Amino acid sequence: TIREQLELRELEYLSSYAALSKDSKGRKRKEEPCDIRPAFQRDRDRILHCKAFRRLKQKTQVFLLPKGDHYRTRLTHTLEVSQNARTIAKALRLNEDLAEAIALGHDLGHTPFGHAGERALNHVYHFAHQKQSLRVVERIEKEGRGLNLTWEVRDGILNHRTSGNPSTLEGKIVQLSDKIAYTNHDIDDAIRAGMLKPKDIPRDIVARIGTRSSSRINAMVRDTIFHSMGINDIRMSEEMRQTLKELRAFMFRHVYASDIAVAEHKKAEKIVGDLFDYYLEYPEEMSGEFQALLDDGDPVRQVVCDYIACMTDRFAVAKYKTLFIPQEWTIL
Repeated sequence: TIREQLELRELEYLSSYAALSKDSKGRKRKEEPCDIRPAFQRDRDRILHCKAFRRLKQKTQVFLLPKGDHYRTRLTHTLEVSQNARTIAKALRLNEDLAEAIALGHDLGHTPFGHAGERALNHVYHFAHQKQSLRVVERIEKEGRGLNLTWEVRDGILNHRTSGNPSTLEGKIVQLSDKIAYTNHDIDDAIRAGMLKPKDIPRDIVARIGTRSSSRINAMVRDTIFHSMGINDIRMSEEMRQTLKELRAFMFRHVYASDIAVAEHKKAEKIVGDLFDYYLEYPEEMSGEFQALLDDGDPVRQVVCDYIACMTDRFAVAKYKTLFIPQEWTIL
């Protein structure tokens, strides 16, 4: 079959450290393999076509409900992570399909309003977006059947945070590509929003990796590739690792934890918290697919988190207005 030819090509071309499609640990539910697509390519396609992926286009990356057309959303962030990951995987002769599938799925469980929404749900139910991303692909999608992805993709999704420990090099690539993407594109968005000026970026960092987003990303990606060649690991040079650490710290001080951001995040946390309290009291008002999860015995608090985490920013605001803001009377 075409799939078998592609699997043979992987065996002949990919590094000995790569995760081979034919050697996948498999899926929770056994399936007949596709005659055209290897397992990880099939997973990538399932993620790309799922509802949770489409909703990312209206979920916050950093700036809540931005009015401009050029600010990143959770979807464009995901695509930038995917591109970084594919570049690194291809250069190292690792499995590009696996890296891409993990990258496309890593943020499927993110809440409306980004990390502000995540904090609000964590306050009431020990919520973490990486665990929710896994729940989306295992339980919520396809009317409760999930996407039935391979073990390697699910492992990469669950472990993409800094605290995680991916089992494959492709998962490690996504873990690092995520940091490279958001650190650099958030600078770009912050400058666009007037929160930063190019001259605010520390001079020593500019001297090391340049002034433009493209030059910074290029420097980090190239450094990762050349320091990961021929070894069973994905890593940066110590100098570049420190540069990325300093750049992230700079962004936390001047953007993520700024007075402007904190003020808006408090509003977002209140919206999410109030919605949680409401649907915990009236779970019957959630949509049908979440009623089905309740009927299957999933805990109410978990399903309410599922429902809210699946909301886009605009849908959450609209629900809040409907539930908590008095509507104007129309006199006939």
